[in-house]
Formats: sequence, structure tokens, C-alpha cells
Amino acid sequence: MQDIFTPLTDAEIEQLEEFFLQRFDEDTDTRDRDEGIYDVSSLDGFYTAIVSGPSMIPPSQWMPSLWGDYEPEWKNEKDFAAVFSLLMRHMNSIASHLMNEPESFEPMFSEHIIEGQSYTVVDDWCFGYVRGIELADEQWGVNTPEMNVLLLPIMLFGTEQGWDKQEEMDDQEIENQRLAITPNVQQIHAYWLARRKPGEAPPSSFKHSEAPVGRNDLCPCGSGKKYKKCCLH
Repeated sequence: MQDIFTPLTDAEIEQLEEFFLQRFDEDTDTRDRDEGIYDVSSLDGFYTAIVSGPSMIPPSQWMPSLWGDYEPEWKNEKDFAAVFSLLMRHMNSIASHLMNEPESFEPMFSEHIIEGQSYTVVDDWCFGYVRGIELADEQWGVNTPEMNVLLLPIMLFGTEQGWDKQEEMDDQEIENQRLAITPNVQQIHAYWLARRKPGEAPPSSFKHSEAPVGRNDLCPCGSGKKYKKCCLH
């Protein structure tokens, strides 16, 4: 069995990226609908916020936000288990990295190639991070002085209000904020880690049995429902 903290390989990241790309048919009209998390970069931001925040958020709470209005219809248990394993390994590896080597943690930003030139795109990752915050926004205290400062670059690139604000900024100001994302993310994790209740485990891992999940077993997402009535439908 694959270690649940083992980072995804490049091939597995591509597999997960392909899964997100295939969630929608080309003809799907997503206007005024919640698309949820749409690629690995936004997933990385989403999970980073979840494992960095003030309290533990179980899969039963974050999975609906992950899918938005487009929850997959799994063909069989094997397909669900394969994707779920990749999701949880990526989440756990982020948490493990932030706990053990926070100074070397780097977000998984997108890379776009235009006319042979590679450009780093941070918007997708920041969008995912903001979505993760929204799962417990009251606990995050986003309007407190500390969080307001630390979250500024993430909000600037991850929200519509931030995109509008960029129109009032010059290129150097925007670049300075982009470069602040990674160190601020590291500081945010340290900030909440120091403030969690004594004895409270960090929201860092999801452990499960090595035995395969049966249709009548409790769903591994933590909803309390039977697997056949929850994530497999």
C-alpha cells in the first residue's frame, strides 16, 4: 500500500490534472454555477489553507466545496478509491511538509507557456486558498490586523476584488505582492499552529484502513453515511 504521506509523482499529478479536466463535458454550460476546484494548482492552494488553518476540517466538510455543483458520479468503487487516494496523499504531503520543513514549502503555482516563454501564474493557487479559508472564515478572522496583512497578496490574486484592485497598482507593486505569497503562507501556518488548542492535532492527515471500502461501510470522507449513499452514487 502507498504511504499516505508520499508526495505525488509527476505522473500522478498529471493523472489528477486530467481527472479535473474531464469533470466537465465541452458543452457544459457553467455560467452562474459553482465549478469547485478545477485543477491541481487550485487544489494545492485549497489544501494548503485547510491544513494551515485554526481548526481541523474533515473531508465531509471540504469535499462538497471541492466539487462545487459538479460532484462526480463514480462508475465503481475502484475509480473512487483511486482518485480519493491521490487527493488524500497530496493533502497529507502538504501538511507534512509544512509541519516538518516549513521554510522550504512552496506553492504549486501554474506554469503557462506563451510563444516559448514560461510564465508563472499564481491566480489559480490563490483562488483555491481563498476557497479553503471560506470553509471556516469566521475562525480565520480575515479582517483582523494580523490576517489582513498576511492574506493581502493571496486575496489580491485570488478574488475578484483583488483583481480589480490590481488595476490601480503599478507592475512593481503587483510583483512585490506576488513574491510575498510564499513567505506569507509559511507565516500563516506558523501563526495558527501556535494558536491551536493544547492537545488538538493539527489538521494534517487522514488515516484509513488498508482494507477496501465496501458499499455498506461508512464512507471514508467522514460524512457518517454509507459509502454507497455518499461518495459512490
